Amino acid sequence: MAGAIASRMSFSSLKRKQPKTFTVRIVTMDAEMEFNCEMKWKGKDLFDLVCRTLGLRETWFFGLQYTIKDTVAWLKMDKKVLDHDVSKEEPVTFQFLAKFYPENAEEELVQEITQHLFFLQVKKQILDEKIYCPPEASVLLASYAVQAKYGDYDPSVHKRGFLAQEELLPKRVINLYQMTPEMWEERITAWYAEHRGRARDEAEMEYLKIAQDLEMYGVNYFAIRFTIKPLDKKIDVFKFNSSKLRVNKLILQLCIGNHDLFMRRRKADSLEVQQMKAQAREEKARKQMERQRLAREKQMREEAERTRDELERRLLQMKEEATMANEALMRSEETADLLAEKAQITEEEAKLLAQKAAEAEQEMQRIKATAIRTEEEKRLMEQKVLEAEMLALKMAEESERRAKEADQLKQDLQEAREAERRAKQKLLEIATKPMYPPMNPIPAPLPPDIPSFNLIGDSLSFDFKDTDMKRLSMEIEKEKVEYMEKSKHLQEQLNELKTEIEALKLKERETALDILHNENSDRSGGSSSKHNTIKKLTLQSAKSRVAFFEEL
Repeated sequence: MAGAIASRMSFSSLKRKQPKTFTVRIVTMDAEMEFNCEMKWKGKDLFDLVCRTLGLRETWFFGLQYTIKDTVAWLKMDKKVLDHDVSKEEPVTFQFLAKFYPENAEEELVQEITQHLFFLQVKKQILDEKIYCPPEASVLLASYAVQAKYGDYDPSVHKRGFLAQEELLPKRVINLYQMTPEMWEERITAWYAEHRGRARDEAEMEYLKIAQDLEMYGVNYFAIRFTIKPLDKKIDVFKFNSSKLRVNKLILQLCIGNHDLFMRRRKADSLEVQQMKAQAREEKARKQMERQRLAREKQMREEAERTRDELERRLLQMKEEATMANEALMRSEETADLLAEKAQITEEEAKLLAQKAAEAEQEMQRIKATAIRTEEEKRLMEQKVLEAEMLALKMAEESERRAKEADQLKQDLQEAREAERRAKQKLLEIATKPMYPPMNPIPAPLPPDIPSFNLIGDSLSFDFKDTDMKRLSMEIEKEKVEYMEKSKHLQEQLNELKTEIEALKLKERETALDILHNENSDRSGGSSSKHNTIKKLTLQSAKSRVAFFEEL
């Protein structure tokens, strides 16, 4: 009895100790997740759980966003989740989004998952027209988005109309020109075909490298009062506020976060970031070698397929030749039989004619020997003799013609038998000819500048050395130089496309952002003022850059 009471008490105490939970739904750019959270959890507990689930380590760029009365807000890390002004109806929904943006995506974004989430978010902002993008740049960005989704262009697979259901261009750009969807697809595909060989992560990075130079990239806009008052007339610092307290707090929060991120960029990388970058370099080298291995295998497979097709073609050709030889042999045999039969008939006819000619000659001699008693009989006899002579002459000529025909038929028979012999010889050659030549494919050697690796079965083992990493660093620097050299060509292509579609533009449909962008481009010679500012900051020393930012 006492044991049963103790068991019930223990069960009750355990039941009371179980923490109360609530359901949270997290919406990322390409997925949704649900978690059971404890009532006491703070924002950081939920945020860390989401990052661990995604495998994301570059957490300083992201945050959890929610909406309050048509105003966005971000979950605070040091505040309980349910203490925020969020809906208490479960599941409580948050958007996992990039809160702060890198100045240079290629240098700052280390993890592939970070890069992918930025790519999806920036692409959506461009399509939703939250980031203004010129028409010619929209086409180029669309081509990289297609490369990231579909891989290399293949005319046999990516036929006309394969982009019909894809949302690739802002509606503002589509409405601004008198161009059909087919015309837009043609121009996107022309650039898409030039991206052959780029993996998904490379295409997404190229997209971000172009998007980060857009004027509205990484910029948040808020409605503020026009009653802007300067704090000090000597410096260009202004005090401004919004009519909503939440918006003022959000602006302050974003300013602090951007300043912290700015200072973080100017400091030496932490040990964790150094490890992440080292792992990223190793992963990049491994992927590069894997892509090269796959490219070699693809090349060997294509060569094997071409060899197979050639062998099949030769086999088909040999089968056709064998069929033709068999048909020729059958025709030769049939012709030989017919000629032999005709020769025999002609020979018999010649013998018969010769026999009749002999009989006619005998008849003529008999008639001449017969006494002719009357003139009439004589005349009749002469007439019969003449007819017999004519008949004998005709029989002799026919016999000679038949003899010549029999000789010709014998000659034709000999030629037919010779053709039959040649056909049999050709058929024998085809039957004994080897169908498949010996093949000893020798795999292509690895380039000398690639780190060595061993293939054992399906497993890979890599041996990275310091010299390999230095060589990889030099290759990365070389790629940067090549990218700068290609920028001029890219700009020329953009200008060419802009000139090409300018004639189809509908001026009356230009928005205020289109007009403002054109004016800024005319003043700055084609580069945005934001890009010039970033370039200026990049060229300065760390100390002067911090001072410059503090003055702003």
